[in-house]
Amino acid sequence: MVDGETPQSQFGRIDADGTVYVRTAAGERTVGSWQAGSAEEGLAHFSRRYDDLVTEVVLIENRLASGSTDASHVAGSVKRLTDSLPTAAAVGDLDKLAARLEVLSGKVAEGAEKAKAERAAQREAAVVAKTALVAEAELIAAESTQWKTAGDRLRAILDEWKAIRGADRKSDGDLWKRYAAARDAFGRRRGSHFASLDAARRESQTAKEKLVAEAEELATSSEWGPAATRLKQLMGDWKGTGRAPREAEDTLWTRFRAAQDAFFARRNEVFSERDAEQRNNQKAKEELLAEAENLPIDTDVRTAQAKMRDIQSRWESVGRVPRDSMGDLESRLRAVEEDIRDAADSEWRRGSADANPLLTQMRNQVAEAEQRLERARAAGDKRRVKDAEQALDSKRRFLQLAEQPQ
Repeated sequence: MVDGETPQSQFGRIDADGTVYVRTAAGERTVGSWQAGSAEEGLAHFSRRYDDLVTEVVLIENRLASGSTDASHVAGSVKRLTDSLPTAAAVGDLDKLAARLEVLSGKVAEGAEKAKAERAAQREAAVVAKTALVAEAELIAAESTQWKTAGDRLRAILDEWKAIRGADRKSDGDLWKRYAAARDAFGRRRGSHFASLDAARRESQTAKEKLVAEAEELATSSEWGPAATRLKQLMGDWKGTGRAPREAEDTLWTRFRAAQDAFFARRNEVFSERDAEQRNNQKAKEELLAEAENLPIDTDVRTAQAKMRDIQSRWESVGRVPRDSMGDLESRLRAVEEDIRDAADSEWRRGSADANPLLTQMRNQVAEAEQRLERARAAGDKRRVKDAEQALDSKRRFLQLAEQPQ
């Protein structure tokens, strides 16, 4: 700058007729006309316009430096300013400003390439992500039988799909068709499954209605053993039959259990009465046993036989006793009967022996031998005593053998 020269006069001038010029490396060019005041005021006016341009450039530089904006967003402003400089009605260092705009243009171009690469990467990543979601959806559609979990996952896949941005239109459209087809295939397969399930449940309902009808018929039966056995079989059949529709299942189960409960309540009541009756019968038979076990078998077998016949008659008139005591009671009664029979047989054998002529003769011979022994002892004849003793001993042995029961 020459002495006395201002910044405005360095880059511009106003001639005598008021024409305003700006100086650039390419030479001077007219930027306007000034007629309102002094030349200094005119240059200051056009310098402020230059300052406005500088301000715009500074703002763009700051935005790019801070990273608060995408280069593509300021590309238009940089181009507009660059294009406007050759005709800008401003006085100032337009060459320097043009150089700054050229630097900005380079940054904008670099940023645009970077943004383009990022968008391409984003598109690729979006396609990869959506492809993975589609593959998962297709796998679910082809294989999954966890209907609720799978349905929830397909809905979640859709939400994830919507959140992915940046895929190119063609890829996005093709992938969406695959996802929609997988979702529809899953829906058809699930619908078919539940239709089959509904049919099976209706069949189960029909089968269980038959089980309930039979159980309700058995509920009034008094054939305790067969009915109880059949009810247990019906319970096994029930467990082996699939579930009916929920409302029908609950209703049928309530009826089925009610029929069972009614039958077993009746049976328990009857069995309780029967058990009480059998315990009373047991007590009665125990009393008869006590009476039988105290019969005079050893002293008066004929009286014992007569009383035993009466006890046996009363025994038969007593009803059933508990099963666990039946064997012991019967065993005890048979023991008394056998004792009486053995005693009667022994007495009969004795009576039969007393009426035997041979035994009578043998007893007489023993008596005669005893008399001869007494006479021999009275005579003091030792030889006769010895012979009489031997004869008496022999006859007594034969008599004992003859009197033994056969």
